[in-house]
Amino acid sequence: MDYMIGIDLGTTSTKAVLFDDQNQVVAQSNVGYPLYRDQTDMAEEDLEEIFVAFTNALAAVVRKAKLSEGNKIAAVSFSSAMHSLIAFDKDWKPLTRVITWADTRAVKYADELKESGQGMEIYQKTGTPIHPMAPLSKLLWLKNDQPDIYNNAAHYLGIKEYLFFRLFGANKMDISIASGTGLFNIFNLDWDEQAMSVTGLSKDQLPEPVSPYEYETKMKSDYATVLGLPADTPFVYGAGDGPLSNLGVDAVQPGVAAITIGTSGAIRVVSDKPVIDPKGRTFTYALDKDHWVVGGPVNNGGDVFRWARDNLFDAEKSTAALLGQDAYDLMTEVASKIPAGSDGLLFHPYLGGERAPIWDANARGSFFGLNHSHTRANMIRAVLEGITFNVYMVSLALEEVVGSLKSIQATGGFARSPLWRQMFADIFEQPVTVPQAFESGALAAVVVAQKALGQIDDLYEISKYVGKSNTYQPDPENFEAYRELAPIFIRLSRQLQTEYDNIADFQRKHMK
Repeated sequence: MDYMIGIDLGTTSTKAVLFDDQNQVVAQSNVGYPLYRDQTDMAEEDLEEIFVAFTNALAAVVRKAKLSEGNKIAAVSFSSAMHSLIAFDKDWKPLTRVITWADTRAVKYADELKESGQGMEIYQKTGTPIHPMAPLSKLLWLKNDQPDIYNNAAHYLGIKEYLFFRLFGANKMDISIASGTGLFNIFNLDWDEQAMSVTGLSKDQLPEPVSPYEYETKMKSDYATVLGLPADTPFVYGAGDGPLSNLGVDAVQPGVAAITIGTSGAIRVVSDKPVIDPKGRTFTYALDKDHWVVGGPVNNGGDVFRWARDNLFDAEKSTAALLGQDAYDLMTEVASKIPAGSDGLLFHPYLGGERAPIWDANARGSFFGLNHSHTRANMIRAVLEGITFNVYMVSLALEEVVGSLKSIQATGGFARSPLWRQMFADIFEQPVTVPQAFESGALAAVVVAQKALGQIDDLYEISKYVGKSNTYQPDPENFEAYRELAPIFIRLSRQLQTEYDNIADFQRKHMK
């Protein structure tokens, strides 16, 4: 049998998924690694830890394919987290760890770029909002605060590009990942001259932009042996995890939005051309040159739920362990007993700063409306509602750019929670559909590989493989509470912005 493998390179783990010739999941392996936050605003990963996790996950599913019995791996294809940056010297020795999208040490330089007016000019050509998440801002930080690294850096890659360089010696970046760097002109599909000028980079310091359908077939023999794969196995570049999440849940038709909540989150729709928001609130990233994903990313998704579990619900966590239950299931069961609106308790989930909709790396989280009657059950429901309200805010900006949303496809860890799915349906007042294929990013990567190898003609073939769906209808009994609270949530997020800088400066000064 011919198998394909989809690799999902995430922020805290790498997952390898083995698919059969009907695109059904046969096996998977998920290997985690830490996100280093050694100081305020830092969010880095270790190159070697990621490489080991990748090789272990891939080798594990290759073994499951039992190639010795005549089976074949037709291709390996990638979905990758976006916005990472690694500096290398002229001999390709790494000068940094992986600086991830969650790293906000470049906030000062992102703010200066926005205020200068050049930021909007660059955004209008690159489609990437000016924010510390983007390599554009990270390069300005390196240039000003880490000159020894900047002056010795001859090459810059992201994490997926590093894997391809190490396995094949290739120095390439697919246009989907490139479109999230803030350095790539999405209209002429090349590195942008103004962005190059601002950062002081030359094009030879960056990878060659290539199609997501390009692939490599000359793997270094020692790695082929470790992975248990023939050296000529096609490794397809694939695309960014955001664009592929839309494809993976079949949200590629106009007006069909995909909402993903994993560690972070996003809401996105697909357009047949790049679309720029005059207010600079939404991104436009490539899936390929004919499909563009327009949307807004949020920093604070499942990681906030995890923070609540670890810091507010330690007792429930211990109880769940004793009962053999999942702690998250127990928390949502407790929260489900609280009415919609959490009895007037609101939570702004900005524990890691925020990208869309406020684009403020200094934003901080807060409970609002807390009184004597509120319990931890109220707090956990408020946390879930706060994450949802925040994505709803992004959707309002998105609709100004692309028009009304017709339906919502949901994916990510939150899609496994019936309470959270219903909450999205009620706050958005839209049906929320959860496709059966939870491994949507890996499935989408495999479909890209099938198109790359000429096995299918277009990406819409994925609709055959997404599987049956569950749809959650909005509950009118909850509309009144959410309609009343949503404007308060939105107004507060704007009013608190005036103090975010001050509290963030205090924390940087006093927190180690």
